[in-house]
Amino acid sequence: MLGFARLGTAAALSIALAPSAFAQAGSSAPVVVTVDSAKPGAKIDRNIFGQFAEHLGTGIYGGVWVGKDSPIPNVRGIRKDVVAALKAIRVPNVRWPGGCFADEYHWRHGIGPAKDRRITINSNWGGATEPNSFGTDEFMDFADQIGSEAYVSVNLGSGTVAEAAEWLEYMTADPVTTAGKERAANGHREPYKIKYLGLGNESWSCGGAMLAGHYTDVMKPFARFVRNYNPAQAADGPGAMQRIAVGPGDDDPAYTEAVMKAWKAHDWSWSIEGLSLHRYTTGGGWPTTQPSTGFDESRYALMLKETLGMDGLIARTAAIMDKYDPEKKVAIAVDEWGAWLAPTPGSNPGFLQQQNSLRDAILAALNLNIFARHADRVRLTNIAQMINVLQAMILTDKEKMVLTPTYHLYKMYLPFQDATFVPVTFDAGEYTQGDIKLPRVDAVAVRDTAGKLWLAVTNIDPARPVRVEAHFPGVNVRSARGQVLTAPRVDSVNSFEAPDVVVPKPFAGKAAKGGVVLDLPGKSVAMVQIDS
Repeated sequence: MLGFARLGTAAALSIALAPSAFAQAGSSAPVVVTVDSAKPGAKIDRNIFGQFAEHLGTGIYGGVWVGKDSPIPNVRGIRKDVVAALKAIRVPNVRWPGGCFADEYHWRHGIGPAKDRRITINSNWGGATEPNSFGTDEFMDFADQIGSEAYVSVNLGSGTVAEAAEWLEYMTADPVTTAGKERAANGHREPYKIKYLGLGNESWSCGGAMLAGHYTDVMKPFARFVRNYNPAQAADGPGAMQRIAVGPGDDDPAYTEAVMKAWKAHDWSWSIEGLSLHRYTTGGGWPTTQPSTGFDESRYALMLKETLGMDGLIARTAAIMDKYDPEKKVAIAVDEWGAWLAPTPGSNPGFLQQQNSLRDAILAALNLNIFARHADRVRLTNIAQMINVLQAMILTDKEKMVLTPTYHLYKMYLPFQDATFVPVTFDAGEYTQGDIKLPRVDAVAVRDTAGKLWLAVTNIDPARPVRVEAHFPGVNVRSARGQVLTAPRVDSVNSFEAPDVVVPKPFAGKAAKGGVVLDLPGKSVAMVQIDS
């Protein structure tokens, strides 16, 4: 709870966690939430809702790509049902091809005629055969079909600067060049747009086990020579490609210090625009043992306690960055996060297959709220991962597809994309499970791009409903309407046989003097539009 109380510092939010009448009286006392819409905060970049698609398990093959000759409905080999579902949540960016896979990926294996592509082994993830059927042009086609920007991670670990530079030339150069002609011959005459460029992945671990200073030295030539030639992405223009350097994994500050110190001293020849941060919720570290189904309330509380630690990690990382970059020019990119649980029994453990429960949707809501509170520095995140891997949006099995509770949570949070953060104050109360103490509720407010005011409230307590009295000083509130996500149990899931166990339901508040009253069931997330 101490970490949670720090949320107000970076984003003009204040949450009082002192013992209250509400905490003492139980569910009979309401939680009073005050929304100060006259004091808007930072813009919440829509790219915090990014996705991660690594060549891992069935995340790509079977999840996105089924091939042009598949009986599963597809467009140029890419599943129609998956595309439609992802378009509906307006995915802003997709990070590809990894992950650990990226630092062993050689892009030329995945271009040109399918019959000529090299078949390799995915040594990082289960020793699976990698046919390279889904390569650069297929990924860019996929991103275009879902209306998303491309976040491409280059091979800094086992590759070279020249290889990465030639890849960007292939993707972005004019078709009068040799590289552009090759791209055009492969079916795409116009240069691709690359929104983000990852300069390695977890270089402190699977990306080369480099010390921070060594990584910084290796990274600089990539930042200098891996150029974007698309004229629509001029280096000094609003659409310029943003380069993301490797940052910390959990709480080790070494990479943050080294990269930011180098950035502070950099000259015209190179720069970066973002620093990555990776943090998973495992419920006890590695190897992960927390089950994705059939868990009890104590495991539920343990996972949520750990996920709330994201706030403290971001705050500590931002504090180091502020020493070198007080103007906050370099963004934090939390480009891997989510619940990493024990593999589904009977599955290939290297495929990182797990179910997705109501608990995981609540976990996602808490993280998204934290990112929103740190919107001045956090401007990109990628949940791990998009399909069939870890905390996925979508699960597939041959022709079958099901949307997970986390998917539905993301759809509920659509109003947050490019919205303006609005300060909120409230007493969070307390939820206790054994020796674990958590805030009972969480609340965040935004004003969307159309000027509408939205309030998101999460009731972490799985058993007790909560009444929220939301006040909006200076606003004549007429109603509150939206959706609530809950289910019979914290471990309720959507399956191919029962796909609608955890889905949003219509939800409305009652007008009251100065605001609205919201009655939330236990273990729920509500998103309401405030009409005035």
